[in-house]
Amino acid sequence: MHDAGLVERYLEHVRVEKRLAARTLELYSLDLIKLADYAGKAGIELTQVHNAHIRRWVAQMHGGGRSGRGIGLILSGWRGFYAWLGREGLVRSNPVQDVRPPKSPKPLPKALSVDEAVQFAEFSQDQADPWIESRDAAIVELLYGCGLRVGELVGLDVQASTQAAGWVDLDAGEAHVLGKGSKRRTVPVGRKALEALRGWLEQRAAGRHSQQPALFIGQHGKRLGATAIWQRMKQRSLRAGMATPVHPHMLRHSFASHVLQSSGDLRAVQELLGHANIGTTQVYTRLDFQHLAKAYDAAHPRAKRK
Repeated sequence: MHDAGLVERYLEHVRVEKRLAARTLELYSLDLIKLADYAGKAGIELTQVHNAHIRRWVAQMHGGGRSGRGIGLILSGWRGFYAWLGREGLVRSNPVQDVRPPKSPKPLPKALSVDEAVQFAEFSQDQADPWIESRDAAIVELLYGCGLRVGELVGLDVQASTQAAGWVDLDAGEAHVLGKGSKRRTVPVGRKALEALRGWLEQRAAGRHSQQPALFIGQHGKRLGATAIWQRMKQRSLRAGMATPVHPHMLRHSFASHVLQSSGDLRAVQELLGHANIGTTQVYTRLDFQHLAKAYDAAHPRAKRK
């Protein structure tokens, strides 16, 4: 049977069997028209398509700028078509069966410019509750000044202990955090962050819940969670007149971008952020803490620890 006839039979099949909406059926049709076009240019019929053809066409689509997700949807339509041809006894195997779309790169969260980050960190509201204002300022400085994950931040305690997931050593200017995979790391804390932390600890000590172990607590004495910090950062960014709402990971990404822009030391940034996937551990060597602190001091806009 001619290719056009096969496509028509298949579309009628899925229309009846799957009761597809008109728009979905149209998308199926467009995907199969694309398949027939590729086959026609290759000088073969649809029943003669092999795995190598499919892979070549996937590469062409990807090279033409189509996203991995879009290619995946097309492959799904082609896979169903060849599964039906197999049931009809028209092909021996499904040439699309083991073909997967290329992975689409995950978009990075938006980073603030250095000026925007400094504007956000230095924002203060005159009429705000000093207790809340000092707490939120310390949170911003740790997120942007140290590149902490929000989960690492909420795990910080006031003092080091065997039960503490993390803590800040003010005298040494270091934050000890528990990151992904229960891996501990130490990151330098810059002068601005240390000042903000000392200001918060003074306010905290004067409060009613100063006996709580958590470094960052709410007005009822409970440890602040990630959701509460996301909300606080969003509210603060709106009050500060930022062009876009700021969230914790945006500050972490800004930290990495600004240190990398200034130093060009990708290995130091890798270590400071605590990334631990196979790809990065194969490429980058572990740097000692002294080098990390030096790279941080020289590169981060709000470091200047001395």
